[in-house]
Amino acid sequence: MRIAIAGFSDETCTFCKDLTTVERFESGTIRGQAIIEKNRGIPTYVNGYLKVLEAEGAEIVPIVHASKGPGGFSSWLVPECFEKYANEIRDGLKAAGPVDGVLLALHGAMAAANAVRPEAEIVRRARQAVGKDVPIMVTLDLHANEDSELAEAADAVFILKTYPHVDSEEIGMKAAECMVKTVRGEFKPYTVCRRPGIVSASIYQASDQHPMKDIYDRCREWEKVPGVYCASVAPGYAYADVIDIGMSIFVVTNDDPELAEKAAQDLNDLAWSLRESFTEPLPDAKEATRLAMKYVSEGLRPVIIADGADRIGDSTHMLKELLAQGAKNWVIPCITDPKVAQEIKKTAKVGDKVTVTVGGWYDEFSGTPVEITGTVEYMGCPEYTLVGPMGKGSRVKEGFVARINLGDNRHVVVAERMRGANDSAGLSCVGLDYNDLDIIVLKDRVHHRAFWDQVAKVDIRTSVPGQGPADLSQLHYNNAPYDAYPIGRKWTEI
Repeated sequence: MRIAIAGFSDETCTFCKDLTTVERFESGTIRGQAIIEKNRGIPTYVNGYLKVLEAEGAEIVPIVHASKGPGGFSSWLVPECFEKYANEIRDGLKAAGPVDGVLLALHGAMAAANAVRPEAEIVRRARQAVGKDVPIMVTLDLHANEDSELAEAADAVFILKTYPHVDSEEIGMKAAECMVKTVRGEFKPYTVCRRPGIVSASIYQASDQHPMKDIYDRCREWEKVPGVYCASVAPGYAYADVIDIGMSIFVVTNDDPELAEKAAQDLNDLAWSLRESFTEPLPDAKEATRLAMKYVSEGLRPVIIADGADRIGDSTHMLKELLAQGAKNWVIPCITDPKVAQEIKKTAKVGDKVTVTVGGWYDEFSGTPVEITGTVEYMGCPEYTLVGPMGKGSRVKEGFVARINLGDNRHVVVAERMRGANDSAGLSCVGLDYNDLDIIVLKDRVHHRAFWDQVAKVDIRTSVPGQGPADLSQLHYNNAPYDAYPIGRKWTEI
């Protein structure tokens, strides 16, 4: 058995200004045997493929795995970028010779200037190389924006069920197991898609909370039904202004169209009945700060504030409120400001007192720049290993950062490019221990919860301006379907 593996993945925020180029992708792209070496032992789709295929004794044929390198989000993939990697997958498969199957690690929220449905087109390019009789199966992130075109192009589609994403390896294994059974002739996949017409902000999509927990529980009930191999729901990605924006449902059965349709329709109806739960009001920056200080005063610490709207890292809304309300013992692990970071790098050293004006430079959502004065306590380009459940064991190499202590144990990390602290390694690498802090402000929505829910007493979700806000009415959509709830004109013009 000879199985090819490849990937081309991006979560494209079309509300960012900077287009996505080949240069941005090349820094994150790996080819050939490096795909196996860099994924082995890390909980990824590809490691899931490897576990199953190696146990089967299959020959694994790695082609290319393309994704963006480190940094913040970016907008539409330029045509040259999409064509380069889609064609590299096709041409690599042609050069590899005959294969029995193809496993594609995609994302589902790519937005390409020259491809209306990028993931379906990637599958079609692969199909050009291997022919109509070779099974092609796809794994997707649950933020995918997809429709029936992908179900028609691929033999089977498998989507994460956890957010934070801690089941990537599991879904990779499920896809690879289906591939092995299909190649053996023991399974004949039938895949169907439904689109409920719901668009939701990512911060409402946590898989262990209502409403997505209800939906994933129903998926698992269907998977207990004989003949249903996999029932998947992607709540979608609201920050790619594309025609397929929003939730999609994929059900894979063993050659049973009627059962697949029945399960997909049931999940569709359930999701639609829960649609209003995706628009719950959340506190703004001022109220979130007030709540955090209240919880700290009651002995609940540390408190996490999830500033989930900021996709670049330069937002100052939470920084302003922490300063205005006199909070102490806090950290903002990222204010992205390349110019200020370079200024500090050139003119300061650890121990120096500096006054800099940070953030608020990217767009109208960013807030205004904020002047801070403090002591530089860390400078450098951190390298560390993730310790939380998401990506555990992965190595991180960052650009230049400087941690400034403003006094009263208040810390701002000024970064050359967007960074996170979705587990404690993102703090310890700059010399901070979360046990010494009362409030930790993360530019994240849900992923941080995989680690921080184990140690934080409270996690406050927020609604602040940004390129990825909780309140979708802040954004202007050009491509959303007329009836997409709640952003389509059917709902906004009522």
